[in-house]
Amino acid sequence: VPMVAPGNVQVHVINSTLAKVHWDPVPLKTVRGHLQGYKVYYWKVQSLSRRSRRHIEKKILTFRGNKTFGMLPGLEPYSSYKLNVRVVNGKGEGPASPDKVFKTPEGVPSSPSFLKITNPTLDSLTLEWGLPTHPNGVLISYILKFQPINNTHELGPLIEIRIPANESSLILKNLNYSTRYKFYFNAQTSVGSGSQITEEAVTIMDE
Repeated sequence: VPMVAPGNVQVHVINSTLAKVHWDPVPLKTVRGHLQGYKVYYWKVQSLSRRSRRHIEKKILTFRGNKTFGMLPGLEPYSSYKLNVRVVNGKGEGPASPDKVFKTPEGVPSSPSFLKITNPTLDSLTLEWGLPTHPNGVLISYILKFQPINNTHELGPLIEIRIPANESSLILKNLNYSTRYKFYFNAQTSVGSGSQITEEAVTIMDE
């Protein structure tokens, strides 16, 4: 098997889900056989928004021939990763380079895990929601938009409310009685707004 590990491993983080890795080629005589390529082992150490450590799954990408760089796609935003590089010949892999740590920046969050609308009165509705399953960063706020729908399914004016990130419920007041409303709800990090969840509810007709 090859004798030495690739040197000077560098990681350039391109965005929240993509990084480029490059390394110096090993001297050909240390390959001790036919150079087949290089393997990059990489794995997520932890999410930076949640301190939980789960089962660490190593991923491997193979770059054929004498390539000295490669792209690592499909990374998770706002996470800490480690990687190392090994040279491969027909017999197997050489030793691993020292582990390199890199961090991906924040991304936009996934949609809130649920939006529930309860306690209808003549002029109010209660909204409850769950955190996004993948915050992909530090949540800074939620954005709620809503509008009335009349009997002919026309949409009325859209109202927008910004809600602090630490809230998980809201009582909407001053609504019209016996009116159907459509709600659009999403979370935001400093990067931008995530995908929205939609729901409809009706205020009651009379007490």
